[in-house]
Amino acid sequence: MTQRLCRGLPGTPETAAPVRIVHLGVGNFHRAHQAWYTQHAPDAADWGIAAFTGRRPDQAEALAPQGGLYSLITKGADGDQVEVISSIVAVHAASEHETYLAYLARPSTAVVSMTVTEHGYRRDADGHLDTSAADVATDVAALRADPRAVVTSMPMRLLAGLLARREAGAGALTILPCDNLPDNGEVTRTLVLDAARAVDASLVGWVEEHVEFATSMVDRITPATTDADRELVRERIGYEDASPVPTEPFAEWVVSGQFPAGRPAWEDAGVQFVADVAPHERRKLWLLNGSHSQLAYVGSVRGHETIDAAIADPACRSWVEQFWDEAQRGLGLPEQEVAAYRAALLDRYANPRVRHLLAQIAMDGSQKLPVRTLPAVNAERAAGRVPTGGATTLAGWVLHLRGVGAPVNDAGAGPAQEAANAGPVAEVVPAVLETLQPGLGDDADLVAAVVAQAEAIPLPQGH
Repeated sequence: MTQRLCRGLPGTPETAAPVRIVHLGVGNFHRAHQAWYTQHAPDAADWGIAAFTGRRPDQAEALAPQGGLYSLITKGADGDQVEVISSIVAVHAASEHETYLAYLARPSTAVVSMTVTEHGYRRDADGHLDTSAADVATDVAALRADPRAVVTSMPMRLLAGLLARREAGAGALTILPCDNLPDNGEVTRTLVLDAARAVDASLVGWVEEHVEFATSMVDRITPATTDADRELVRERIGYEDASPVPTEPFAEWVVSGQFPAGRPAWEDAGVQFVADVAPHERRKLWLLNGSHSQLAYVGSVRGHETIDAAIADPACRSWVEQFWDEAQRGLGLPEQEVAAYRAALLDRYANPRVRHLLAQIAMDGSQKLPVRTLPAVNAERAAGRVPTGGATTLAGWVLHLRGVGAPVNDAGAGPAQEAANAGPVAEVVPAVLETLQPGLGDDADLVAAVVAQAEAIPLPQGH
């Protein structure tokens, strides 16, 4: 029987770096992105990551016996490269709350990062902490009664850690969100301060003095792990890996903010540190994430399963290009730069060796579309134009909510799904759009475009 990957085996490090980064959300993306960049920093031996799962303990159960080690499979057009990543030195289930608090109480902990998806931020319609959400309300009550109580929502987990850090007198640190939200540092700052006001208002001043909130833009296509990936690792390195990570060759990370307690020398691993992340954010969210969402819904309606299959469909590619034409008008970036980025995206999407499932991308559309699609749609409508490309994405989402294409996996989609199934497509579109943005359903020209595209997307019968 093949031996399981673990520290001390030939080709692996015998010792682990000291924990100085705590990460919430130990999924494939974090392991292909932030952990990979940390591994390639020249001072990686000083910067270990302790990672905590979300609600499910699966990754902790898979990675803890491996000492946090895992294999990263970079799927280039000309073949695979396998690298053992050792920057994650401890993996814990979210239920190990006292362990989490202990890490936050250490002065040596300098950075808390997270990848919890857009839904995990628990924001209300005004961008503040949604204290009416059941999990948030439960967490608020628990922390009021006991500052060391177990909590589950991301904002309240951050707050619980900061309460423990203040109690220990452990000093300053930086919170670094790595999710696809515009200005995610300021978003997180707002949520943490809202949480502090709800639980212990005396913490507000301490947070403002001791906690920095950095903003980041992240980019690397990371599909789900398959049994074929596990077999590939077994053949290449000779060990069993319960949770390898497949990814593409491209990676980008742009960060702005202060790190008073220090950070890895990420810039030497390719991270860009800038004064303003916003232009990079818009380019990535609108062009990459916006087209990803379009392909997830439209491509799956047309019977495709992966990004490479969808972009090979001439109709899907035409709609993507149409959406990009609309989106780039609102980016405010040089045309040559955007053209190069678009060309690179097409190459990335066409890579058949990165099987990025449309069903995976389609998740949580109710949270994703307002930041990926609506900014470009709103910019076009403000200019007096009807955005057919943006309408195509919205039409694909309506069909998705009606049970066509990828299955609905979206905790926030209840009202939209109910509206989408209340009658014929032409009748339900206004109500569905209204769930995304108040007033959107009253835009007759946009509604007409969405209805028209909903009729244009499906393949002809018998195709």
